[in-house]
Amino acid sequence: MNKFVFFICVVTLSLAAHGAVHKPNIIYILADDLGYGDVHALNPEQGKIPTPGMDRLAKQGMVFTDAHSSSSVCTPTRYGVLTGRYNWRSRLQSGVLHGLDQPLIASDRLTVAGLLKQQGYNTAIVGKWHLGLGLQKPDGTPTKGKATANQGADWKARITGGPVDLGFDSWYGIAASLDMPPYIFIENDRFVGEATEIKEFYPKRKGPAAPGFEAAEVLDIIGQKSAEYIGRQTKDKPFFMYIPLTSPHTPILPSPKWQGKSELGVYGDFVMHTDSVVGRITAAVDASNFADNTMIIVTSDNGCSKVADGARGSKGGVEFLKEQGHYPNGRYRGSKSDIWDGGHRVPFIVRWPAGVKAGSSSDEIICLTDLMATCAELTGARLPDHAGEDSVSFAPALLGKPMVSTLKGVVHHSVSGRFAYREGKWKILLTNGSGGWTKETMADDSPAQLYDMEADPGEQKNLYESHPEVFNRLLAQLESDVKRGRSTAGPDQRNDVENINTSRGMKRR
Repeated sequence: MNKFVFFICVVTLSLAAHGAVHKPNIIYILADDLGYGDVHALNPEQGKIPTPGMDRLAKQGMVFTDAHSSSSVCTPTRYGVLTGRYNWRSRLQSGVLHGLDQPLIASDRLTVAGLLKQQGYNTAIVGKWHLGLGLQKPDGTPTKGKATANQGADWKARITGGPVDLGFDSWYGIAASLDMPPYIFIENDRFVGEATEIKEFYPKRKGPAAPGFEAAEVLDIIGQKSAEYIGRQTKDKPFFMYIPLTSPHTPILPSPKWQGKSELGVYGDFVMHTDSVVGRITAAVDASNFADNTMIIVTSDNGCSKVADGARGSKGGVEFLKEQGHYPNGRYRGSKSDIWDGGHRVPFIVRWPAGVKAGSSSDEIICLTDLMATCAELTGARLPDHAGEDSVSFAPALLGKPMVSTLKGVVHHSVSGRFAYREGKWKILLTNGSGGWTKETMADDSPAQLYDMEADPGEQKNLYESHPEVFNRLLAQLESDVKRGRSTAGPDQRNDVENINTSRGMKRR
């Protein structure tokens, strides 16, 4: 028996010793644009927004302080969460999908939901999908791109390529973000009604909407539907629930109950509203007879956006919040879209009374792609070679033990397709700037960046010129991970796109 297999056996026995002898229920709450510093428990000195719901989960469970989304924007991160595979191995090399785009996840690719369904789980999603759907026009041809006032879909046709075709038993939610039409709910594989009206919830995002659909009501509907689903479950069969929230992403629309509560503007109010929904979901679990063996994970798809709170303040959204003493991305440089840590270091809280020590923390470097391998280990499943190629189990960390992995480093990716690579304390960035929407470059003429994240978590001192051997070693590892079609041990796989250029952008922006 090799050391890795032996360690997995030890972890499995340890989980059993902690009372996790049954497959845990798993609830994965994915906030939208919630920064690491927005959760007060993670940023007590510079976090000014009360978040009692998430703080309570942190106190009752484990906080991962070095967790990262696989991308600094929405769609690609969601791809990684559900497939355990980096998005840039797919056709999506930069940017995000729009409301009428076709499915990004291949129909034959195993998802976390599909894996858990094979292990006897009920599987459900409530919330935002944003991974493309097999929609069609009234003439039967596939839709593509943005829904507009003049472009919609066949509202009566069956929707293919969505959650219920990819391992989920049920879905209630919306196609994409609330600033991307169509504005209409979907249940399983059908639209709820027809989008016969035109609405606009965000400037220049006018499009088809169902009568009665209001963006400001969606977050609470997600909370309500989630609580109702949890209330229908029993102790006899495990369940997996994926809850991708629509907040605090634009349009920033806190309900009247939360308006003015934070004293930091509408973004602060919306974060509090978001936290209340997390609290409502937690309360539904606590009211059940299976709370002890239910794992609740709360995280975010990327860092806080620069447009948080609109254009208030002398320098825009995030800067307005900082002027009030609130640092939404904590001490980390950059924000949503950027390759600096502010773009992709995210909150990651795990509460699981049967398996996780209350009030604990872990500084292990994890990525949101790791859900797949973690679920496999917790349920005793074996991942096939062509699934979860970039996924590593963090189950050992839940017990306070070191993670053992064949993966050398974690890949980060920006909205424009720029790469970064993290191994231990070292991080390289293959661009001279942010790789995203932050209009800022390095003061020197270095074509790339290298940081010691232990000594310089704010990424201020570029060591590219002084440590070329470190940069070259990490670059070689990144290029190998890209070329092999996987970053974990196993047979090489094929990327959907050949000749991926990791060094794209290694020059002044």
